[in-house]
Amino acid sequence: MCGRFTLTSEIGELQKVFPWAEFPAQMSPRFNIAPSQPVAVISNQNPNQVDFFIWGLIPSWAKDPQIGNRLINARAETLTQKPAFRSAYRYRRCLILADGFYEWRKEGKQKTPFLIRLKTKSPFAMAGLWDHWQRGDGSEIFSCTIITTEANSLLQSVHSRMPVILPVPAFLPWLQATDLSQLHSLLRAYPAEEMEMYRVSTVVNNPTQDRIECIQPL
Repeated sequence: MCGRFTLTSEIGELQKVFPWAEFPAQMSPRFNIAPSQPVAVISNQNPNQVDFFIWGLIPSWAKDPQIGNRLINARAETLTQKPAFRSAYRYRRCLILADGFYEWRKEGKQKTPFLIRLKTKSPFAMAGLWDHWQRGDGSEIFSCTIITTEANSLLQSVHSRMPVILPVPAFLPWLQATDLSQLHSLLRAYPAEEMEMYRVSTVVNNPTQDRIECIQPL
């Protein structure tokens, strides 16, 4: 799964990877992004602009928005089977912007946190789905979930799953394609040889701690 990630890159670096997208004038670095918080996305509804959606998918038909707490990830293998994801997979896809993500290795009763990122330290896009939910007063919540797949060889020593990181040539196909077989072909593990992983402080275990110490190697 993916339960925490980072987006610390400056807008200039993000613009190099997503040159067609309009970014806000300022974006604060995020060292410990947690579920239920706003995350930067580029959606197929508004593909030329960076928006902020709540992390944790709330389907439009949901009676209670708290369902989003259980839908922070979506397994690539079952997207067409799960009611919460079927329609979004066909019609509401997004790029979720990041430059690292955390995973925890279980060692007895201990959980050791690791940060995983590209060796280039460049920002990247995770494959995501989005939806909107309307409150009784007419206001809306736009929300999203991160698609996961089987871990590559780098991650397997820590966890069996990892987020789907899309290579740059797959960004626009992920947003624009309509053929499910083409979409499914994009949902695979990112090459292990292009990634790195290192141990970080347990300060990251606390989602209220959003500071640079979270990403510093031990």
